[in-house]
Order: sequence, then C-alpha cells, then structure tokens
Amino acid sequence: MEKYIYLDYSATTKPDKRVLDCFNDIAANNWANPNSNYYIAKNAYNIIEESTNNILEYFNTNNHDLIFTSGASEANNLAIKGIAELNNKKKIITTELEHHSGIGPLGYLQKQGYEIQFVKLTEEGIVDLDNLKSLLCDDTLLVSVVAIDSEIGIRQPIEEIGLLLKDKDIYFHSDITQAVGKTSIDLTNIDFASFSGHKIYSIKGIGGLLKKKDIKIQPLINGGKSTTVYRSGTPATELVGSMSEGFNLFINSLDDKYAYVKKLNNNLKEQLKDIPNVYINSTILSIPHILNISIINHNSNDTQKYFADNNIFISTKTACASNTDMSKSVLALTNEEERAKSSVRISLSYKTTEEEINTFVSVLKTYIKEQ
Repeated sequence: MEKYIYLDYSATTKPDKRVLDCFNDIAANNWANPNSNYYIAKNAYNIIEESTNNILEYFNTNNHDLIFTSGASEANNLAIKGIAELNNKKKIITTELEHHSGIGPLGYLQKQGYEIQFVKLTEEGIVDLDNLKSLLCDDTLLVSVVAIDSEIGIRQPIEEIGLLLKDKDIYFHSDITQAVGKTSIDLTNIDFASFSGHKIYSIKGIGGLLKKKDIKIQPLINGGKSTTVYRSGTPATELVGSMSEGFNLFINSLDDKYAYVKKLNNNLKEQLKDIPNVYINSTILSIPHILNISIINHNSNDTQKYFADNNIFISTKTACASNTDMSKSVLALTNEEERAKSSVRISLSYKTTEEEINTFVSVLKTYIKEQ
C-alpha cells in the first residue's frame, strides 16, 4: 500500500496493536459464553466484569450502569427511544449539531407524535442556556445534546446543562463519542451518555450506553438478560475486553495527548490564515482534534477527492452523512450556504505528526492554485 496521510480520526481510528492483541488473546483463550456456569465461561464472565469496572473507573462514576451496545448509534437509539416508550411526556429538546444517529431516533419519535424543539445556539456555537430555560415545560421529557459535534468540534457545556436540569423532572442525554479519549467529561448530572469503541483505537462493533442506575428504559432488543436486562444477546467478550484496553490508552495521559494535539492544531491554523478563500469554521470552543474549514468556490466532495488522489484522507461533513449536499452544522453555525457547501473536516490525533500537517498545507496551496 502507498504511504498515506490520515487526517480523518473523527470518522474512525485504526485499532491499536495492544487492542488487537487483547482481542486475539480473549478470542483464543476465553471464547466461552460468559453466561454459562462452567469454569471456562466464568473466566469470560470475569473479563466482562473487569472491563465494565475499568470503563466506569475511566469515567469516574459509580452511579451509572454500563450497557454494552454495537456502537454509539445503537446507544443513542436505546437512550432516546427507550426513555420515550416508558413515559407519557411528548416534548424533546435538541440541537442542530447532533449526529445523524441522534437525529434519526428523534425523527422517528416525531412521526409518533412527539414534538422536537431545537434550542438556539450562541455565536460560538454552544447551547444558549437562557433559550433552553425558556423551552422547558411540564411536558418536556428529554434534553439531548451532543457533547462535542463531529463536524466542527464544539465542546458543549453539558455539565452546566446537567446542573440546570438536575432538580427538574426531565431526563438528559448526551452523545459523548467525540469526547472520549480527547477530553474529560463529568457525568454527575447526565442521565444517559453514548459512546463508541472505534473512535478510541478499538474495533468496530462495540460501544456503550451509560445509564443512571435508578432509571428504567425500554430495551430495543428483547430476549433475556445479557450483561444487563436492557440489551439481549450473547456478550461479545472479545469486543468488550479489547474496548476496555482502548480506554487504557488514555488513562493518565489524556492531558498530555490533548496538549500535543492542540499544538498541532495551532500550527495548522497559523499556516491557514494567509491562504486566500480559506475560512475556519471551528470556533474557540472547538476541541483541537477537529478543524473544520471552508474553501470558497471549491465543492466539498471535489476537495476530498483531490486530497485522496494525493493520498491525504480528510472528510466532508461527518462520514455518516457524506452524500448530502452541504454541511447542516456549518450552515447552522455560519448561516452561509457557500461555506456549508465547501466545508471539509481535518481531524487530528496524538498519532498525527508535524510533517503530515505541513504536507497537508502544501497540497492545499497547490489545490487552490490549480482550480
């Protein structure tokens, strides 16, 4: 394979060798069904228990259950649909920056008679807390706000939102997928938090929903107890154990990795500021791992193809919505269709190098000159 530069870490990450070694070891030596009663099954059960405790410790919570899912999309659906089906209230508040796996179940509920309200955003792209307060009413069931959106990387004040809702009879859900392994999150006042393993150098097909222990939800998948009563199916010990190993990549090193990526981000923005027709859409409240830019008069898909032809991989919008005409998130933030049509996302990692950043900028300058 030709040498390439990967700048699409927010879409997915390459499984780390330690994660793969862990997966292979469990698959070879602890493959039995964890819910069986003989000793080789007990070994698998213990791996599930140890992994659960390790992940909960990472999030510094003993007040949540961890429901293993196939990923954040399933976790978002389980939280949103699961709480709606056991309650009579009909209003849900969300933002225009949500991932499609959050918007999808909300759209489903809307067809079932629920009212979906979109809270206003400030100029920096965060939830307007005053507007959120004004939307709350006796019929409000749920507030669902993504912790960090996958396109622009804006870090929402979810801790403040959780505090605002704390003493109200309203549930709070947040998709924290883009935050895990990048920045810390305080789950104290968050009822539901969704995440996915493949964003933290683990294997696709495993994720989780953190749910406050005293809250009941309706399962999406029925058929008996698995690791919890909320999601049936034979526990995937290999996936659970290897995802737990993915979390270990960031224990005690989160701040150092964040500082390194911030340095890369600052270097990239410094080089971009003098390039004509390039606008930075990410705001001062965006995490450094995501930099969204618009190249005016250059269609997003054309830009992505040009870079791919030069073995540099970036994204147009979120990878789960790459066939749409424009970035709805950029449009919501800037209110400029041209910027929404010409936006691309560069997403960085602690594995990204300064040399890769410099090469990206060099190819970008050539692209603009040639078009």
